[in-house]
Amino acid sequence: MNKTEFVSSIAEKAGLSKVDAKKAVDAFVETVTAELKAGGKVTLLGFGTFSAVEKAARIGVNPRTKETIEIAARKVAKFKPGAELTDGIQ
Repeated sequence: MNKTEFVSSIAEKAGLSKVDAKKAVDAFVETVTAELKAGGKVTLLGFGTFSAVEKAARIGVNPRTKETIEIAARKVAKFKPGAELTDGIQ
């Protein structure tokens, strides 16, 4: 499912127009992104938790040249599904 299909599904299930559903989805993404950028986390009970984790710098290998390279430290987004979501897909 891509973003357009997701927005259409949300609009249909919530009884919203596609424009309003797109605004809601965009607002959700912006809010989660801003919170993770600020170092916080977003917990949606029954769905899961979005958080940002710091990856340490490390040494890697370029598979094409076999040359060692340094991979810089960075923040990455992480999602841990909640119990209801996990149970719901089984």
